[in-house]
Formats: sequence, structure tokens, C-alpha cells
Amino acid sequence: MEFFQTLLDWYMANLNYFTVALLMLIESTFLPLPSELVIPFAAAKAAQGDLNVFLVVLFGTIGALCGSLINYTLAYYLGRPLVYSFADSKIGRIFLLSKEKVIHAEEYFLRNGKSSTFIGRLVPGIRHLISIPAGLAKMNLRDFMLYTFVGAGIWNIILSIIGYYLYEYSEKIIPYLDKILYVLGAGFVIYLLVKATINKRKKGSDSSEPGNKLQG
Repeated sequence: MEFFQTLLDWYMANLNYFTVALLMLIESTFLPLPSELVIPFAAAKAAQGDLNVFLVVLFGTIGALCGSLINYTLAYYLGRPLVYSFADSKIGRIFLLSKEKVIHAEEYFLRNGKSSTFIGRLVPGIRHLISIPAGLAKMNLRDFMLYTFVGAGIWNIILSIIGYYLYEYSEKIIPYLDKILYVLGAGFVIYLLVKATINKRKKGSDSSEPGNKLQG
């Protein structure tokens, strides 16, 4: 418990507008960093008076846009074969990527068109990958930035409201904080193990599966 408390104290002490933007940039690339571990905590710090919640949303959204632009640019210039090869490589799997995830994101993009870069920011499992099919489809950059900024902004507002108002109940939560942290930590480890197992099982899928035609 002392370790988790020390880690949490360090994290909160170093949480500012720059680190919010940086962490949200990372979250919007292919790296496995949930936005739920960034914005709510920053909003809680805003509730303490150390940050401004509106600037938390703004900097978080700017960071998310910059991270999405990284994925968009890489996909735009590398093309489908290299993107799929990376997603299905050992390095890609370390970052919890897989060919199936990219296929799913691209199929979602094709079904929903430009609006998918807006709606997709609100969909778990799609949110951080939707910029890849946008880049593969060479979506207009201005439209991509607009839809991404608005979608990411709405998501960050939702997370900020949760974090800001949960702080009011912190005194009731603190007595159970150790149990909450243990459960969250165990849950995240289980999530990583399950995803790694699923990716390993799906790796042997043959090329005749629906959706693989996208790679042609």
C-alpha cells in the first residue's frame, strides 16, 4: 500500500498541463496508456485548485490530436502493407497491437466514413486506432483534425466531469483506497494477459477470413 501511495503522490505532484498533453499524446498513438489514467486524475487535481479544469480538457485534447496525427502520418506515408506488418510483428504485439485490431478499425472507418474519426474517439478499442485507417484512406487533413479534436474533446470533458466530481467524495473513498488500487492493478494485469493470449491465438488466422481483403 505504501508503494502505491508513494507512486500516486509522485504522479499527482508531476501532473500538470504539459504532462497531461504528453500523456494524452502517447495515449492517442498505439501505446497502451488509457486516457482514464490521465484526465480524471488531472481533473481531481483541478478540483483541489492546483489546475484549471478547462485547461486540463484543452491540453488533453491538444495532446490527443498530436498523437492521432502521428498515427495518421505514419499510415498515410507507410501504406497498408507496412502498417499491417508492424501490427502483426513482435514489437507490435508488445504494444498490444494486432492485424485483427487494425482490420477492425479500418472496417469501422469504411462503414462510417469521415464521421468515424469523431465517433470512433468515443468507442473503446477503436479510439486510439481510428487515425490509422484515416491515414491509409488519405482522408483530408483538415477534416481529420477537426473531427478528431471535437471527438477527443467530448471524451475528455466526460472524463474530466467524472474526475472533478469524484474528488468531492474522496474522503469516503480514501479508507478503501488500498483495496481499490489493488483491484485496479490486478485488473490491468489481467487485461494485458488476456489481450496477449487473444492476440497469440488470432495470429494463426488464415488469409481467407473476412476483412483480410482490406490488405490487398
